[in-house]
Amino acid sequence: MHAAGGAYGSMALDFNNGYLAAASSTIYGDGVACGGCYRMRCKNDRLCRSQGTTVIVTDQMTNSNKTDLVLSRKAYMALAKRGMGKHLLKNGAIDVEYKRYPCDFFNNKNLSLRVEDSSKNPSGFSDFSLKRNHSAVWDVDNVPNYVLIFEFGVIKESSDWVYIFAKNVIPTDWKPGMIYDTGVQITEIKWESCSAPKCPEENW
Repeated sequence: MHAAGGAYGSMALDFNNGYLAAASSTIYGDGVACGGCYRMRCKNDRLCRSQGTTVIVTDQMTNSNKTDLVLSRKAYMALAKRGMGKHLLKNGAIDVEYKRYPCDFFNNKNLSLRVEDSSKNPSGFSDFSLKRNHSAVWDVDNVPNYVLIFEFGVIKESSDWVYIFAKNVIPTDWKPGMIYDTGVQITEIKWESCSAPKCPEENW
């Protein structure tokens, strides 16, 4: 029962009020599920609430405990009925059911980019391309010292691609460790379909 910030570092503590999860490699999919949300509830009717809780995946599990999701303490305790939290903790691993769920806590928030502490700002101009390191982390070998313009490709519900440009995302005087607001909100995305028995009920 532990979920760290992973690629998001300390930023993850502000996500979803701290209801975080680390996912198995099968779910994580080399970072595809990073930042995705899951609705989950445990199957112990005596200890757990029927409503369950929603978690966001921020990390990949590094051990082989054969579980799908490992929750932060706060998220794990949210599964319990009132007064049953301590009893649930004693169980450790529990049987749960879960389904993919929209991350509704990101409403009205822009897409942001963080420059890692290890980044350096070289002098002169150079061509650059981003290479995926892992999950939400992308690397670039040579960063130019001019304003960077990013293009994001998103699959819409209609399965068509839409390309969104964010101008002046990172200024010429960027600093390592800083977070830069792109001014972009991406709302037209394709949600994963979910039906019984994978999603046994619609009201949780």
